[in-house]
Amino acid sequence: MTKPFDDYKGKLPELILTELEEAAKGLKMPEARKMLAKALEQYENNQAEPGEAVGIVAAQSIGEPGTQMTMRTFHYAGVAELAVPQGLPRFIEIVDLRREPRMPIMEIHLKEKARGDEKAVIAFAESLEDVEMSQFADIEENFSKQTVAVRFKEEKLEEHGIDMEEAKKQIEREVRRRAKEREGASLVFEPGFSTLRSLRRFADRIKEVKLCGIKGIRKAIVLPEKDGSGWFIKTDGTNIKAVMELPEVDPTTVYSNNVREVEEVLGLEAARNALIKEAKLVLDGQGLNVNPRHVMLVADVMCYEGEVKAIGRQGVSGSKASVFARAAFEETVKHLHNASIKGHSDNLSGITENIIIGQTIPVGTGLVKLGMKE
Repeated sequence: MTKPFDDYKGKLPELILTELEEAAKGLKMPEARKMLAKALEQYENNQAEPGEAVGIVAAQSIGEPGTQMTMRTFHYAGVAELAVPQGLPRFIEIVDLRREPRMPIMEIHLKEKARGDEKAVIAFAESLEDVEMSQFADIEENFSKQTVAVRFKEEKLEEHGIDMEEAKKQIEREVRRRAKEREGASLVFEPGFSTLRSLRRFADRIKEVKLCGIKGIRKAIVLPEKDGSGWFIKTDGTNIKAVMELPEVDPTTVYSNNVREVEEVLGLEAARNALIKEAKLVLDGQGLNVNPRHVMLVADVMCYEGEVKAIGRQGVSGSKASVFARAAFEETVKHLHNASIKGHSDNLSGITENIIIGQTIPVGTGLVKLGMKE
């Protein structure tokens, strides 16, 4: 069986050959050859022709169904806090590469030993939630005495297993001041500020002191795994790096919908995969059948310079080498003005700039150059 497959090495990609070899088990040699010939024919027919305007085709293939996108928001059953934007708002977030999505979400899958016990997974999920001092204490400002008093809610501290003395030390560490009074369930600070604004800022710093959990994770819910092997956690808010370091978590399966954070922690290839996955999720969620290769091309354009860039004047369009191409997108006068002051030249190697000056564009038959010997 190996001979016909050897003949097709170099003609078909390794991944396709491996899948075909698996599918051909049990077939006779002539049948295997027929299958390989058909696969090669289909592979060659599906390749883009030299000079085909793949960018225009991708833009049309995503843009036309994109006009049918709704402004829907998807809610997780029983959890009002997790409302995920879908459709056009989410797609705009992806191509604009927002610093943080309107609803950053992370999926956390646990190691095999940890995921089976639902109660243990729920307890673990609760331990992830970012807990601030404002939830466990009443913080009062007294401007006449120029003091800030912290009165702890003892029952709440006990419920979450937080030691009051540790909480007091944590506040003092964060605000870098020793409390004037430390009696019982309260702390009183005399920060020495003479303005109400400064005193209020000091009180706000105390409210934001982290007591437990992971920074950035506001809410964590437990959901069943699709294969029925246990439970996994979905969070409102993301912090990939901190979560991956936890011993209970399987670091190879942690996923975030925040593309910028994925790039920072896991690198460019992971960010490209996240872009493709998120864009496909939006399109599939709207029932729009777009070939994934068009989405992959958009992701490649956003990543090809070695970092993820937005599609827009701050990213891909704004960093084109051609002055005319930049001017045709946005801020026309600014680009032409700067180019004339700095003496920039344009090699007219792209499509946009050739359309502007009325030359044949380097696409399709326009890509062919005729050489002649005298």
